[in-house]
Amino acid sequence: MLTKRYEVQKGPEGYLPPAAAMMGIVPSEPGTSLVEGQMVLQETAMEKVADALLQAKNPVFFPGPLILWAWKEGVEEKAQAIKELADAAGAKIIPMPDYRPKYPMINPEIEINPNHPNLTIWHNNIDVCLFVGVHCHYANIALKLIRGGTDCYTIALCAEAGHEDAMISLRDVGLDQIRQITEIVKKRKETQK
Repeated sequence: MLTKRYEVQKGPEGYLPPAAAMMGIVPSEPGTSLVEGQMVLQETAMEKVADALLQAKNPVFFPGPLILWAWKEGVEEKAQAIKELADAAGAKIIPMPDYRPKYPMINPEIEINPNHPNLTIWHNNIDVCLFVGVHCHYANIALKLIRGGTDCYTIALCAEAGHEDAMISLRDVGLDQIRQITEIVKKRKETQK
């Protein structure tokens, strides 16, 4: 039995970190988000996302196929909003266009492999990463691997129910939420001048 509430923190947590769900972390309710395993208001989480991105030495966005390919109406506009957020935060972008394993080698300078995301994190010295447009089952695996083997702070902007294994996880993220985070980032940068 747990005596202390489990917190989803940066790793490395070990070769086999426990899934956050097994440690009692549940998906957030609509209108809320998860910050380090604790349910908070979505606006609070958006502010934490902005702070994490702006405090990072090397923030990197990992957009997946759901945002990279114009597979339905509205995706191109959402992708442009993500690019604007990355630009506002001074973040690099490493796309994750395909989940198939790239064996025997991947080039960690230009891509992330969901089966070995730690290589890309280590090789690029990434201290904060943001997943967006990644299918949930792949995001969950990659986020757990990142937490297990690196000290990278993870953020997930999910269009569905969110990801317990991210340090910050926003659910039901659409164009409005992305633009709202971008505005928070811009305002924070103005006050830092």
